[in-house]
Amino acid sequence: MASVNKVILVGNCGRDPEVRYAPSGAAICNISIATSSRRKDKNTGESIEDTQWHRVTFYDRLAEIAGEYLKKGRPVYVEGRLKYGKYTDKDGIERNTVDIVATEMQLLGGREGGGGGGGDEMGAAPAARPAAPARSAPASKPPAKAGTGFDDMDDDIPF
Repeated sequence: MASVNKVILVGNCGRDPEVRYAPSGAAICNISIATSSRRKDKNTGESIEDTQWHRVTFYDRLAEIAGEYLKKGRPVYVEGRLKYGKYTDKDGIERNTVDIVATEMQLLGGREGGGGGGGDEMGAAPAARPAAPARSAPASKPPAKAGTGFDDMDDDIPF
């Protein structure tokens, strides 16, 4: 039977990325992402915001991209998988950890300014296009073909 271990997060970067390199030369980047939800208190009717913090780890080229483009407060989309671990703290108490190992990342919001002031505009530094953030280029129309008989038809086809 197949199994799925997939996480999708859309939230704000909680701190500047920490990039380090393994002895093999592979880049590793750690960030924290805050996600929030709102609900109304049944007794008082007040709106209550619940914020969850997620530890996210990027590897290799995606780690380098995250380290270069992510900043504290910047909205980000991350896909990855859950990884559970254990460690013993300095007092000898065994602690459990939950990390997200990122496989894809996309910057959200405006190009600069970290606060997401760009409305629904999206900039990108995804795993598939790691070279530079996407720039919105003006859309150009293809040249019209003369004499096809369909020149006066509306381009809005409902299917």
